[in-house]
Amino acid sequence: MSVEELDRVLLVGAAVLLVAIVAVRLSTRTGLPSLLIYLGLGLALGTDGLGIEFSDVELTRTLGYAALIVILAEGGLTTRWSTIRPVVPVAVALATVGVGVSVGVTALVAHAAFDMEWRHALLLGAIVSSTDAAAVFSVLRRLPLSQRLVGALEAESGFNDAPVVILVSALSMPGEPGSLWQLLGMLVFELAVGAVVGLAVGRVGAATLRRVALPASGLYPLAVFGLIVGAYAAAALLHGSGFLATYLAALVLGNARLPHGPATRGFAEGLAWLAQIGLFILLGLLATPHDMGSALLPALVIGTALLLLARPLSVLVSVLPFRMPWREQAILSWAGLRGAVPIVLATVPLVTGVERAGQLFNIVFVLVVVFTLVQGPTLPWLARLLGFGHGLDAHDLGVESAPLEHLGAHLLEVRVPDDSRLHGVEIFELRLPRGAAVTLVVRDGQSFVPTPTTTLRHGDELLVVTTEEVREETERRLRAVSRGGKLARWFGEHG
Repeated sequence: MSVEELDRVLLVGAAVLLVAIVAVRLSTRTGLPSLLIYLGLGLALGTDGLGIEFSDVELTRTLGYAALIVILAEGGLTTRWSTIRPVVPVAVALATVGVGVSVGVTALVAHAAFDMEWRHALLLGAIVSSTDAAAVFSVLRRLPLSQRLVGALEAESGFNDAPVVILVSALSMPGEPGSLWQLLGMLVFELAVGAVVGLAVGRVGAATLRRVALPASGLYPLAVFGLIVGAYAAAALLHGSGFLATYLAALVLGNARLPHGPATRGFAEGLAWLAQIGLFILLGLLATPHDMGSALLPALVIGTALLLLARPLSVLVSVLPFRMPWREQAILSWAGLRGAVPIVLATVPLVTGVERAGQLFNIVFVLVVVFTLVQGPTLPWLARLLGFGHGLDAHDLGVESAPLEHLGAHLLEVRVPDDSRLHGVEIFELRLPRGAAVTLVVRDGQSFVPTPTTTLRHGDELLVVTTEEVREETERRLRAVSRGGKLARWFGEHG
């Protein structure tokens, strides 16, 4: 590539990136996962749009795996262990037993409705049975759901990529895929290796980074990502699950209170957005819409069976030991969003030369697009119908923490959302723990030092200084008041 050609590529790439960033705003207003807009950009640039020819399936699979590593890393780094710890058994059941039930039911429908060979039917079931971390993280964190539900869905989306990748890879290999017991044995081995490697890298990396003083704060995010990518590669080379190792290493590092944690999470979030944009546009370029007409009916039938039969049944079987209320089961069933993961996995049989793999790819592509359009916008409506919230914009209170290492303290930046019950609460009514204080309020562009009787309003930004010992307690109290008002404790709301 000449320098002049490089300039053109950079110009087009920058324009596409900026359009994609602007599209994020549109997706937050409409409730649609941004993946649909990025896929649309890819389709507009592809053979049926501006005519860019792209058909390198192997490159797409390789870059897709790289993007999924980044997306899973961001999910692990930004997930609070305190949120998902109570629901880890539920998430593990959904990611293992639930995936198995979903694969079986989907394959049965594909075989019965379209006379699909069992191997192809099972392969299709495995491809579409994984929920997508990017779609789940982007949609659920804007919904007024309980921490238990959000934690279960986020943890499931982080865990279930690993078993599904193993199944798809095994079913896509030339020759007979082996007996059920061989598949289960391989699954258990790879998951165990991935878990051990991920936890080991996370713990050793966290202990090391807490003791090593790097010369620049920007090196900490790079070191964290180096550890996470290293966990993936080490697990994969040991024939384990690299994706499980990635998520667990990121989860450990994200909850280890490392130096410059907010900078690391911000870096991870930006990198994950870039990975999503690039991945979805690449998948859109690879697709050929004029060849997808024959895939529409199978995609609608199989997708409907997946949404209304396979997913609810997998949730019912998985949570049976945990006695979960039916309302929560309904949300878990409807919130099983598909996204980039199934489309990336659909490239695996294309690379290995599975017969009629192109048809499988088209079915998966159409299924993901159609049912993302169905599930994404209706999730807030279903949440309200089931009594989980009172509005589409019921965002949780966001608290950003910056360490003041030489003082042994933290500076919390809090913005009062439009639906928050912090509105109308006086500073002294916050009843923050001893060792925490609101030091500054920014209102309408003007900043001032509050008094104990200063009344908070929607849109206010607060700076709260807190000692290390009471930081988490302070965050919990602020969230509790934001949700339940100044009498939050009387109503059982503890943040």
